[in-house]
Amino acid sequence: MFQGPSEISLDSKGRLAIPTRYRDALRVQSSGQLVITAHPHRCLLLYPRASWEPIRDAIMQTSGLDRQTMLLQGLLVGHADDVEMDAAGRVLVSPALRRFARIDREIMMFGQGSHFKLWNPPAWEEQFAEIERLGADLVPAGMEQLTF
Repeated sequence: MFQGPSEISLDSKGRLAIPTRYRDALRVQSSGQLVITAHPHRCLLLYPRASWEPIRDAIMQTSGLDRQTMLLQGLLVGHADDVEMDAAGRVLVSPALRRFARIDREIMMFGQGSHFKLWNPPAWEEQFAEIERLGADLVPAGMEQLTF
C-alpha cells in the first residue's frame, strides 16, 4: 500500500528517483517493471506493471466507438510508457509525459494505494486549493460515517 507525499527533483536526464521507502515493494511486486501514463487532471500515474495491466485491459475491453471511451483509451493507454527501475531506483519520465503534465524539474509524488500520482508543484497547489474549497463537501455520500 503506497501512501504519503514526496517532493522529488528530476535529474538532468529526466529520471525520477523513486523514494527509498517504496523501492523494495516495487521490486517485489513487479521486479521494478513500472508504467507511467497520463491522467485527465494533467498529472501522471505511476503503477507497478502488474497493477496496471488489469486497468489497461478493462479500458481496452470497452467499446472504442463511444467518443468518451475512445478519448480515455487514447489518454491512458496511448500515453502509457513501460519503464524499468535502474539499480539506483530511478525511472525515466519521457519528454512527452513531462510536457503533458507540465513537469520541468520538480515533482510532487503522492502514494494512492496501488499506485502514485505525480504532479508539477503549481498544478498540485491548484488541486489542493480545490480540496480546501470543498472542505466537508469533499467526502462522498456513503462515506460520512468515516472519522478522520
